[in-house]
Amino acid sequence: MDPSRRFVTPSCLLCLLTLLVVLSSPYGLSQESPTFQLLYSFTGGTDGANPYAELLRDHAGNLYATTYGGGEITGQSCHCGVVFRLNDSRRETVLYTFTGDPDFGGPDGGFPQGDLTADKAGNLYGTTTAGGDPFYGVVFKIDQKGHYTVLHRFAGHDGSFPLGLVHDRIGNLYGVTVQSDEGNCCGTVYRIDSTGKESVLHFFAGSDGENPYGDLFLDRKGNIYGTTALGGSTGRGVVFKLNTTGQLKVLHNFTGGADDGGNPYGGLVSDGAGNGYGTTFFGGAFDKGVIYKIDRSGNFTVLYSFTGGADGGNPQAGLIRGAAGNLYGTTQVGGDNGCNGPDPGCGVVFKLDPSGTESVLHAFSDGTDGGAPAGTLTMDAHGNLYGTASGGGKGFGVVFKITP
Repeated sequence: MDPSRRFVTPSCLLCLLTLLVVLSSPYGLSQESPTFQLLYSFTGGTDGANPYAELLRDHAGNLYATTYGGGEITGQSCHCGVVFRLNDSRRETVLYTFTGDPDFGGPDGGFPQGDLTADKAGNLYGTTTAGGDPFYGVVFKIDQKGHYTVLHRFAGHDGSFPLGLVHDRIGNLYGVTVQSDEGNCCGTVYRIDSTGKESVLHFFAGSDGENPYGDLFLDRKGNIYGTTALGGSTGRGVVFKLNTTGQLKVLHNFTGGADDGGNPYGGLVSDGAGNGYGTTFFGGAFDKGVIYKIDRSGNFTVLYSFTGGADGGNPQAGLIRGAAGNLYGTTQVGGDNGCNGPDPGCGVVFKLDPSGTESVLHAFSDGTDGGAPAGTLTMDAHGNLYGTASGGGKGFGVVFKITP
């Protein structure tokens, strides 16, 4: 698989019944018996299709996210995705349906893939990977009354194909674009202030990283941390830090080797002590990706190497961290739930404890339970996990809940 050709997802949605039984792994594999609940199956119609983004959960238990496709408007054939809400009674409400051309989207955007964020007033902010003017993607806002506003339309020279957003304490939005065409080819880090003005904070040039996909992380001093899927000294991606004066430092160049990792598509999660944790899609002892830790100085440690068997393989999303220090995430392939296709297994939800022991919380079958989970998980105050799978269900992906 050539990661440079991947944009929507490097996953397969159908997977080969695995004959591999994991007899051993570098850090151990244990099995648990959590409860899996299917919350919603997308139909591919007006309700949307193929969610790739992380779920955003409010205090009332409502879940918010986007779908990359689906959505129907009378007289139009775009199917360019939706923004939706799922309440605690499993009722879905479409908050906005994107319009326009079925290949490029409309002036309002199209084909959202990045994560949503919300401010204290409950307004939602997100991005689309296409649409706008001409078709480089937009940043949008949806207020509590459902009013939709385009905050910024990318023009190529300031970035193209924007992904997920994060807020700072004073209401600025920060995100990444996968590509750019002003001088450098390789993506940007950008900021949008409270007035809607966009500023490019950094153009990637390849040697310092290329094609950032994952969400950014901001520390208390305003430094920005993130990853790129490609670029760096070996072309296998980097972990970077961008300080408040706009200087970028590469903290780690991935090599794709057995004791490293390669091609991180997810961002970082912090433990509060300055350490970051993430995943890579390739690399590690079995070239099926790793879970890693990196400190502020760039000291890098592989915590777990996926085998591609029962334990999962090729994690695309980032991680979340529980109060006990457990890390939770998903993989695109692997698992042993009878899934057929070109790769073994249709993905898993996993936990990695502080001792380095991995537990599979659910192995997807690509049936009613879904398949090929792509978004980062969300956790509530009781430790329940919520997520999306881009395939399976009724054929267009699902929303699920796991009680560990």
